[in-house]
Amino acid sequence: MLPTVRLHNSLTRQLDTLEPITPGRVTIYTCGSTVYRYAHIGNLRTYLFGDLLRRTLEYLGYRVLYVKNITDVGHMRETGEDPILTAAEVEGKTPQQIAEFYTEAWMDDERLINILPPDVMPKATDHISEMIELTRSLLDRGLAYEVDGNVYFDVSEFPGYGRLSGQKVEELRAGHRVDVEPDKRDPEDFALWKRAEPDRSMKWPSPWGEGFPGWHIECSAMSIKYLGERFDVHTGGIDLKFPHHEDEIAQSEGVLGHPVVSIWLHGGFLTLGDAKMAKSAGNIIRTSELPEKGFRPLDFRYLALTAHYRSKLDFTEEAMQAAASGLRRLRRAMAEADAGAPAPDLSAEPMAAYRARFSQAIADDLAMPRALAIAHEAAAADDLSPVERRGLLLDLDRVLGLDLAAPAESEPAALPDGAAELLERRAAAREAHDYATSDALRDELAAMGVEVRDTPDGQVATRRA
Repeated sequence: MLPTVRLHNSLTRQLDTLEPITPGRVTIYTCGSTVYRYAHIGNLRTYLFGDLLRRTLEYLGYRVLYVKNITDVGHMRETGEDPILTAAEVEGKTPQQIAEFYTEAWMDDERLINILPPDVMPKATDHISEMIELTRSLLDRGLAYEVDGNVYFDVSEFPGYGRLSGQKVEELRAGHRVDVEPDKRDPEDFALWKRAEPDRSMKWPSPWGEGFPGWHIECSAMSIKYLGERFDVHTGGIDLKFPHHEDEIAQSEGVLGHPVVSIWLHGGFLTLGDAKMAKSAGNIIRTSELPEKGFRPLDFRYLALTAHYRSKLDFTEEAMQAAASGLRRLRRAMAEADAGAPAPDLSAEPMAAYRARFSQAIADDLAMPRALAIAHEAAAADDLSPVERRGLLLDLDRVLGLDLAAPAESEPAALPDGAAELLERRAAAREAHDYATSDALRDELAAMGVEVRDTPDGQVATRRA
C-alpha cells in the first residue's frame, strides 16, 4: 500500500489527502514560462517545488505523469503590449526565434539546479486549434460572447467564479492584468480570443477572424489534452492564483461541466531584500549567474529546501553562504565512504528508520526543511557506518536533488571584520558613479586580504588564502 500524501489545497484552504483518480498514478500540470526573457531564480523556485512534488511522489512509489507547458504565444499585459512581440522588435528577431532562444535558456537554467524534465512539455503555438475549439464550446454553452472578433468569457454566467482566490467578483475587478476593453459587457470578463491588428505577426485564422488566444485558454486546452477531463494536481506560483488559475477553472469547468483539478498548489515568492524578485522590478538573478556571485547553482536548490514551498524565501548573501556550507557538509559525509563499496541494504535498521521519517516528512505537504534536517542527522549518525551513510544519503538525494555524490569542496575563508561595511560603501559609491571612492575602498579591502571582482550584477568579494 502506497503512503498517504497530504497537500495544502488552495481551493479548500486545508490539507487534503491526495486520492489519485487512477490508483497509484498521479497526474500533474505546471504552468511553465512565458519565453520572452530569461527566467530568474524567483521563477525557478516555483518550478523547483513542482520538481520536488514529482520527486516525492516517485520516491514514495507513485507513478507520475508530469506536464509543464511553454507559453510561446504573446498575450497582452498591463501596458497593452505583447511581451514576445516587443522582445522580438527590441532584439531584431522573429517571435519564433525569441521563443526558441529563451525556451532553451530556461531549460538550461532548470538543468543547473537539477529540475527534472517533464514527461510532456507542450508549446502553446502547437495547440491553437484546441484553444479555438474550447472557445467555440464556451460560446455554444452561453458562457462567452463575441464582439467584432473578440471573444470574452461571461463571468456572470459562471456562479463559482472567485472561489479559488476567495474574493467576490466585485473585489476581483481590480486584479485583472489589462485595462478594461470598451467592448466587454462587464469589466471582470476576460478574453478567450483577441482580434489581431493588421500588422501583428503572431495571428491565426479562426471563426471570428484572424486573431490570437487569450492567456488563460492555453493552459485549459493543454492540460485537458494531455491529462484528460480530470487530473490530480495543478501547480504554480502564488501570483498565478488570480486571474490565471481562477480563469482556468472557469473555462475548463465551463466546458466540461464538472471539476477538473483535484488539488491546487501554489508556491510562495522569492524575495531579494524583502522585495519580490521580478523582471519588472529589475532585481532578477539567473541560476547561471550564481557562480559570478561565488555560489554554485545547487547552493540555491539547497536554500530552497530550507523553507516550505508556501512560505516566502528571502535571497541574501548570508542565507546563500549558509546553504553552501550545508551542502558541503552533506557532501563531506558522502566522501568519507568508499564509493566503490557494495551498496548497503536500505531496508535494514537503522537506515529503514531514517527513511521512514524522511518519507513522513515529504508526504506531509512537502515538508522539505524537516526532510533536510533528517538528511543532516543521517550524515552525522554514529549508528551508521560511512558506507551506510553514503547509501542512505544517495537514496534521500532522489528527492533532494543536490547531487550529493559530487566531490566535496573546502569551506571558503570568511571575510574579515569590517569588510562587509566597506563593501556596502563601495557598492553605494559605484551606484553613484563615484569611481575614485570605489577604487580607494577596493585598495582598502585588498589591504585586508579581500579581493573584489565587479560583475554585471554587482561586486563579488572573496578572501585570499
